[in-house]
Amino acid sequence: MPMNYAKTALLLAAMTAIFVALGALIGGQAGLVIAFFIALVMNAVSLWKSDSIVLRMFNAQEVSETSAPELYSIVRDLARNADLPMPRVYIMNNSQPNAFATGRSPSHAAVCASTGLLETLNKEEIAGVLAHELAHVKNRDTLTMAVAATIGGAVSMVAQYMLFGGNRGNDRGALGAIGTLAAIILAPMAAGLVQMAISRSREYQADRLGAIICGKPLWLASALRKIDSSARRIPNEQAEAIPAAAHMFIINPLNGHGVDNLFSTHPNVVNRIAALEALAREMGATGMETSGGGGRPGEVWIGGQNYTKPPNPWG
Repeated sequence: MPMNYAKTALLLAAMTAIFVALGALIGGQAGLVIAFFIALVMNAVSLWKSDSIVLRMFNAQEVSETSAPELYSIVRDLARNADLPMPRVYIMNNSQPNAFATGRSPSHAAVCASTGLLETLNKEEIAGVLAHELAHVKNRDTLTMAVAATIGGAVSMVAQYMLFGGNRGNDRGALGAIGTLAAIILAPMAAGLVQMAISRSREYQADRLGAIICGKPLWLASALRKIDSSARRIPNEQAEAIPAAAHMFIINPLNGHGVDNLFSTHPNVVNRIAALEALAREMGATGMETSGGGGRPGEVWIGGQNYTKPPNPWG
């Protein structure tokens, strides 16, 4: 836990320095001062409200035990297994199967699944995915992940502003050229910071702990295989617009167009599945068996309706 807090502090300092440098390039000394104070406010907000910001980025809607009984029950059982407080449960209306967790601490955590995830996976696979997300909560990864998403996104937006004409009204053509060059350099730097702060090893750690939380490594392995296959075919327009938040998802939501590769923070899915299969052998698991049966895609019901064809977006 102290290491994750130190990592968050380092990330804040580095992102602040880049943001202030961009401000100076856009507006000189005045821009530097303005950017510094904006960065202070942004840092405070990202620490305390990053979860709300991220959930708003993806238009996630909170659900309850009444509106989403089976999904809520899965999360509650997994949270109990993980010895965690019950997190808030959200759904984002997105056809790409994916999920993420956010929150500055376990007592302020939220887990979010896409409609595509609920339609594509069966109950056991959904449990495997949500166990992985709760592992991030238990490991206290979510604060660093959310801060990286909010501040990294802000830095990238300013860099794009400079790249696509932020200095056009400036009579000093040299400064415009410098600003453009700085944007080209600083955007990859921001991406690199996200990659360093959100190390790929944390996904393996969350896979392993998530498998232990749900008790069946092969549930998560099967889910990863299906999600990865679908994510390659189904675009996630919201994530494409905010590539700095891609690291939050269980599978990279980006389709590999241009800037996406800069924000590639996920390890190879084949390697993740192999690690889970090895863990299953260690635990003596032999398949997808469970006392509740194998289930079928889209079996998690919400408000008494099958979620694949709800009467409205939220049941």
